[in-house]
Amino acid sequence: MKENRLEVDEGELAFPKEQDLIEFAGQFASDLKAPLVIWLQGDLGAGKTTFARGLIQALGYAGRVKSPTYGLLEQYQLDSVQVLHMDLYRIAEAGELEFLGLADLLDDQTILLIEWPANGGNMIPEADFVFKFGYTPEGRDLHWSACTASARAITLNT
Repeated sequence: MKENRLEVDEGELAFPKEQDLIEFAGQFASDLKAPLVIWLQGDLGAGKTTFARGLIQALGYAGRVKSPTYGLLEQYQLDSVQVLHMDLYRIAEAGELEFLGLADLLDDQTILLIEWPANGGNMIPEADFVFKFGYTPEGRDLHWSACTASARAITLNT
């Protein structure tokens, strides 16, 4: 059953330094419950991969977190959750995603992070959260939207 998506909570956060964004990702990770889909939007270099890396490491992954730009998908199996990190920047049309078998990888213990979700069209799940990263004279900012009840249950320090 689809959640009611009419009610949306929104906010904005500022990150003067990259380390501030990484610390936010760590705090955010402590409140997450799978399943969850997070769309990561913003220009190149705006903080999408930095956030994803900080989140995955905060969830307990000790290895190197690679950008999935060339492979499209990186999978991280942790003790209590699986994280799938997708980067759709190089996708020309959504149909190219069919070979990934994404539906077969998703379950109730999966957190899915999708960079450049607009390129995924209807081949990707709807977002629980939409995070849009941007540049400011003081560093980076994040405009966020919690689109589902499960997302609205997570507290973001605004």
